[in-house]
Amino acid sequence: MKLIDTHNHIYLDAFDADRDQMIRDARESGIAKLLLPNVDTDTIRPMLEVCEQYPDFMLPMMGLHPTSVNAGYATALRDTETALAARNYCAIGEIGLDLYWDKTFLKEQKLVFEEQLQWSIDLDLPVAIHTRDAFAEVFDSMYKVGADKLKGVFHSFTGNREELDEACKLSGFMIGINGVVTFKNSGLSDILPTKSIHRIVLETDAPYLAPVPYRGKRNNPVYIWKTAEKIAEIFDLSLDKVIDITSANAVKIFKITN
Repeated sequence: MKLIDTHNHIYLDAFDADRDQMIRDARESGIAKLLLPNVDTDTIRPMLEVCEQYPDFMLPMMGLHPTSVNAGYATALRDTETALAARNYCAIGEIGLDLYWDKTFLKEQKLVFEEQLQWSIDLDLPVAIHTRDAFAEVFDSMYKVGADKLKGVFHSFTGNREELDEACKLSGFMIGINGVVTFKNSGLSDILPTKSIHRIVLETDAPYLAPVPYRGKRNNPVYIWKTAEKIAEIFDLSLDKVIDITSANAVKIFKITN
């Protein structure tokens, strides 16, 4: 089985100069699929255009990112819902709560998050959840909507042991691991082995969060191999075994075919 990148923003303008080359490099490296989460109403068209160019390689998600929630959230949410109804998507995402940058619109972020969680239940789609300085609030919203009815991925997991324990209590959820796992101060190398690798999916979040030794540079799809190698080291498994397990996890949660 080939590797699956479950969270990638290759449609953003950071890749305008060399997107096609990055995609070729990704395929040649042994990557089978890139899953593309939306950000806001401005990114819908660019994301779908890339997916239309590479329909056998890209799978889109639809959602409204928490850092894009502001006073005009109601209109943005309705526009996102309209886009969601217009075609098939592999997930609702990227959605969640982010209290790192600004807490001004916390109430609105929660309203938007909870409505999108309900979409996922109604449409039987997984969710890609963004959580930054907001695990308690995210769990609160999930239990309010119905955590037992939800499934998906805690994208770019950077929580502590207790937060990982809580996330793994939700049997329908995987833990999304990207280049952060290669950072010495992340703590993930210590806590991930307390859980099964059958709960992990791999991602890049490109162009963000490039792994060591590329930290601080633009993240590229092929850098996911550095994350896979680190997971192999942490769990004392072969790289092939890590690819097989994490890709099977992705296929299961996102219902990926071919």
